Amino acid sequence: EVQLVESGGGLVQAGGSLRLSCAASGFTFDEYAIGWFRQAPGKEREGLSCISSSFGITSYADSVKGRFTMSRDNAKNTVYLQMNSLTPEDTAVYYCATPRSTRLGCRTLTYDYWGQGTQVTVSS
Repeated sequence: EVQLVESGGGLVQAGGSLRLSCAASGFTFDEYAIGWFRQAPGKEREGLSCISSSFGITSYADSVKGRFTMSRDNAKNTVYLQMNSLTPEDTAVYYCATPRSTRLGCRTLTYDYWGQGTQVTVSS
């Protein structure tokens, strides 16, 4: 059974930092791309970043580029999202996800497996 478990969320002041973790199990972790997403109340889910399987190549949405850094530790079956210079607009539930197929990597448009999410709240 594929499982993704996010952790590391919490309350932080504007300008602060958090590091989210996504622990994976139930699949061959190093063969799959992993994405980070967030959803704020009343807003659509937003894709933030993706890391490829083989070379750990990352891509970011413009809204977080330069502030967020994604990485993976294949030995620990874990991906991370380092979030710096946080603003109240970053307040949301943050999710990691992975596609069922390895074929497209971060070019995939479909993520099939999702974690339960972790709340990030940034106070002004």
